[in-house]
Amino acid sequence: MLGLLESLAIVVRETAFRSNKDPLATENLDLMDADRGSIVTADDGVPLAVREVGPADAQLTVVFVHGYCLRMSSWHFQRRALEQQWGSSVRMVFYDQRGHGRSGVPSASSCTIGQLGLDLDAVIRSVVPKGRIVLVGHSMGGMSILSMARQRSSVVRQRVIGAVLISTTAAGLAQTGVGRSLQNPAVDAFRLAVRTSPGLVQFGRGAVRAIISPVLRAASYGTRVSPRLVAFSQSMIDDTSVVTIVNFLETLELHDESAALAEFENIPVSVVCGDEDWIIPFASSEALTDALPKSEMVRVRQGGHLVQLEFPEQVNGAILRLVARASEPKKKRWGVV
Repeated sequence: MLGLLESLAIVVRETAFRSNKDPLATENLDLMDADRGSIVTADDGVPLAVREVGPADAQLTVVFVHGYCLRMSSWHFQRRALEQQWGSSVRMVFYDQRGHGRSGVPSASSCTIGQLGLDLDAVIRSVVPKGRIVLVGHSMGGMSILSMARQRSSVVRQRVIGAVLISTTAAGLAQTGVGRSLQNPAVDAFRLAVRTSPGLVQFGRGAVRAIISPVLRAASYGTRVSPRLVAFSQSMIDDTSVVTIVNFLETLELHDESAALAEFENIPVSVVCGDEDWIIPFASSEALTDALPKSEMVRVRQGGHLVQLEFPEQVNGAILRLVARASEPKKKRWGVV
């Protein structure tokens, strides 16, 4: 039944495109700009831009962590739909990762998954100092969640009641996905220049972007999507500094947060991934599910890497189910007799 509904959704979308009607022609993709905003200062002084929706005193807060070369507005469809579902019962918090969106420019040495975990902890300490938390991370955002759990395990044990890990992995991507796709002499030379000869960086920006942007763009979607949506996601990639893009490559390739999975063994987790994702291959999500016995696997047929934009209804459904399951008493949640 689910496969039939997915197929029908794709057919409806394709029909709209053939009739030259962009289904997102009137969509307000700047919706988050009107939300409550604040700045959280990371432990090393980098300012992190934050937006919030919902009452500050809500009993449950869902914190969204975006991915590589994106910004918090990559959660647009989740922010819009979930507010309608939850109303004033749940608060949502979004923020731009360091070097992305409206957050500050980091040093090269701080562009690590380890530091991103500490940034998430800083956001929680500042904006969500009390109450229950559900964490939702896409791609590098999922890695950030695992990193935070490893370094700040008490936060997970005492306050986190569930997590949604979307198109992500616990370990590096050197031989698969984006790591393998961006193995290129020009990219390697630019990495070296960023770290050793900053004055030369400006001369290589164009060449490196010409290599990286098409790879990220091609991997974004597994199906034909709205032209406006393509432009929206491409603007996020284009607005991300080439220096930031390159500085994060090494940590994406080599990070290993597998030890953090133990912190999620006893809470509900939903693992979501498109099976046409070749930035972080579907097998990585299968490995996460295998390591988390309490997890739900959501396989999005024909979904690319930006599955939360390409198939928002399925991602929203996974988040809603996870929050409902996480909010149940433990005996009911796990079926313990």
